[in-house]
Amino acid sequence: MNAAEIKLELFRRIDSLKGKQLEEAYQYLLSFLNKSNVNPELKSGIERALKDVEEDRVSSHEDVMKRMKKKYPNLIK
Repeated sequence: MNAAEIKLELFRRIDSLKGKQLEEAYQYLLSFLNKSNVNPELKSGIERALKDVEEDRVSSHEDVMKRMKKKYPNLIK
């Protein structure tokens, strides 16, 4: 699995979480990031993404695919 595939799989799994599970995943990821030697740029990006989730600035995979199919009808089937 390459990096893009891993990121997509993580996004899909996180996107499917609701309520308490999402909160637990958020806390776990923050704990991991705070304890590890993660690249500062990567850590910053993840923190921004988590803030977006916290502030409900997210789109479901289905919504994103609908928009992309509409915008690029010849590329996505």
